[in-house]
Formats: sequence, structure tokens, C-alpha cells
Amino acid sequence: MRARNLAVVLDAIHRTGPHTRAALAERTGLTKTTVSSLVADLLEAGVVAEGGAVRGGERGRPGVAVGLSGHRVATLGLEVNIDYLAACVVDLTRAVRLRRTRPADNRNSDPAEILGRLRALAQEITAEAEAGGLRVMGAALAVPGTVEDTGAGGLLRSAPHLGWRDVRVEEPAGDLPFAIDNEANLAALGELWFGSREPDFLYVSGEIGIGAGLVVGGTLFRGTFGLAGELGHVVVVPDGPGCRCGGRGCLEVYAGQDALLGPLESVTALVERLEAGEPRALETCERAGHALAVALTSAVHLLDPGRIVLGGVFAPLFPWLEGPVADGLGTRLAQMRGAPPPLVVSGTGPDAAVLGAAGLVIQRILADPAQALGL
Repeated sequence: MRARNLAVVLDAIHRTGPHTRAALAERTGLTKTTVSSLVADLLEAGVVAEGGAVRGGERGRPGVAVGLSGHRVATLGLEVNIDYLAACVVDLTRAVRLRRTRPADNRNSDPAEILGRLRALAQEITAEAEAGGLRVMGAALAVPGTVEDTGAGGLLRSAPHLGWRDVRVEEPAGDLPFAIDNEANLAALGELWFGSREPDFLYVSGEIGIGAGLVVGGTLFRGTFGLAGELGHVVVVPDGPGCRCGGRGCLEVYAGQDALLGPLESVTALVERLEAGEPRALETCERAGHALAVALTSAVHLLDPGRIVLGGVFAPLFPWLEGPVADGLGTRLAQMRGAPPPLVVSGTGPDAAVLGAAGLVIQRILADPAQALGL
């Protein structure tokens, strides 16, 4: 019962706070004595902090507002992607305290070697956070592949662009409590918690592969086996070029990072050419936009999202992708539903997945502070 009450009080503070203890008692239905005891435990754990005095319509002396604290408890987000490793430390108010990115070529790599480098990065950033007075209470990892078990020791079933298959990911952050999930899923959650904060959208993650995360009513839809969102392998040209998945004409072949960059070394180089009006660069984005529109038309018919958010490498390319994607959606959807859902750029940029990973741990702390913090 005490664990449940701690969660109830912390949830009220998180969703609608700061509040005085009297206001928390009124909102939660708990007695003032119980609330005072629970708040004392949360203060001791560093999860909440007292602010200024407020009167709030109560008789007698003003009460002291209690709100989430960003000064002591933090979480760690990690990401393995094709061409980089990333880590960030986020406090309970969702402020990013530290961020690190390590460029790397992780294609067809040795999982043990890459996970060893990730472990070193996690140890480095955790030590820096702790030196700054933060206590990192858990970690989550975003990976560009399908994950069968999202708990500690999770099984990465397949990450074809890494060349990994059936990799058991254990303790990438030392002895911290740990979770693992697909990067598109966590990017969608990153957009939900750190970006637009809209409750209903389809997030499209453009990387070397293309994934999608569907958020409905503020909750991520995972599918029966947790494998929903493989948008990159929706067929847009049935007799098109072969894809790494074994199929032909997949969206990824036309709009993945490799297709967009060609011989260029970076998205920045592509953007420079687009800004200069280079015909080949403009044609590449036009072709990718048309392919995205074909795949997203099917997604809209099937899922009816409130909006479509383009993220990952699609975010810096949005000014050149928006037109062909919006035009294609408008033409294909006009007869069935009228206007297509709004097409917007991600508010989290390239950090969506690693932020979502850190945010996942924050949500677990807020949902069960007694277990997460040992209260």
C-alpha cells in the first residue's frame, strides 16, 4: 500500500504540480498525515524539492509547494547506431544534463567490441554525472533492430545493418537497472516526452534503415510481438531493386540514408548541395519524398495517425522532403479522407532515440518510485 501511495503522490506532483501537501491530500484522497510522510520520503530520496510558500486558498499559514527535483536523480540513455554511439544523462525534470556522441563505423561489426566501447562511454558519462552531484538510477539502450526481450539481458534478434543477429545485450551500463528497445520506438517516445508532446502521431525515423513508432493516446503501440513499425520494408515498387531484407523495392532502398547520400559522406554535405540548388541532390530528395508518400499513404489508411512526424536524417532534409511527401499524400488520400494528417518535422532532431531511452527510465521511476529508488 505504501508503494502504491508513493506512486500516486509522485504522479500528482509530476502531472499537475508543484502542489502543497494540503493540495496533494485533496487531489489524491489521502490524509494530510500520510501525504506528509510520503513527501518526506520523496524529499529524502531527492525526487522532489520544496519551493516557495503558496497560499492557494487554504486558511492559516501559507503552504510550501513541492515539485519534481532535477538536482539529484537522473537516468542514462544509450544508443548504438550504424555510424555512431551516443549517451545522455537526463534529470527527472527531463532536462538534458550531459550528452556525448562518438562517430563510428558499426556496419558488420563485432557485437562484443561495440558493446565494450558503449560500456566505456556509459561509465565515462555516468562518472561525470555523479561528480556533478547526480545519482544515475537506471539506463536504457536504443538499437537499430528488432528486440525480442526488452528487459535486462535483452535479446537483439536482428540488426541487419550492424550485421548482428541473436545478440544478448547484458550490462552495457555496468550494474545499473537496464532496458533495451528498438530505436524507432524510443525515438517516438523521445518525441512524445521531449518534442511536440502531442498524444497521437506516427514518428518516422530516417536512418540507414527506416523505422516508425506509432503513439496513440500517449502510449506506444508495439504490436503482438513488439515488432510493429518496420516501415522501411513496406514495398513501394514491387519490381524494384533488391533490399537487404531479401525483398524488392522496399522504401529503404529509395529513402534510406544510403540512398539519399550516395557518394557523399554526410547529411551536412547533402544539405549544402540542396541549399546550392544542385539538380542531382534535389532529384534525390524528390525521389525519396515520392517513395515516402507511397509508404505513408498505406500507413495512414491502416493506422489513421493524428499527425506524421519526420525525424532522424529526415529532419534536416525536411525543407526538401515536405513538398513531395505532402503532395503525394494529398493526391492519394483526397478521395478517401480529404486532407491528409499534418506533416511536421521532429522537435528532437537526431537525439530522439537516446532521449527516449533516458525518458523510458524516468517513466519507470515515476510509475514505481518505491522499487526504482529502494524506498
